[in-house]
Amino acid sequence: MITATSNRELAHPTREEIRLEGVLHALSDPMRLRVVRELSAVEKELSCSDFELPVTKSTTTHHFRVLREAGVIQQIYRGTAKMNGLRRADLDLLYPGLLDSVLAAADGQALRLGED
Repeated sequence: MITATSNRELAHPTREEIRLEGVLHALSDPMRLRVVRELSAVEKELSCSDFELPVTKSTTTHHFRVLREAGVIQQIYRGTAKMNGLRRADLDLLYPGLLDSVLAAADGQALRLGED
């Protein structure tokens, strides 16, 4: 795992350390899947404050940490903002089609349930 060298750097797994079960676990939570769907839709980095999740700040922080530690997102500080980006290239290389399939299924479910 790439470890943090200062308080402003966050530890991320290397591509080789990303495990399928960790990715699937991270994507299994509705709030975390919502974050990934939003990142995928905009195809750019978003700050934590760009997400409006119906949970407490501490729970939001937990969800971002799970996604980062699983290798689904990358987080970096830019000034005072913590920016979040989807690690699509790494995930697509390791597990071709997985992210697209999960996102398509989530979009279909949201339509079926009238959530979008």
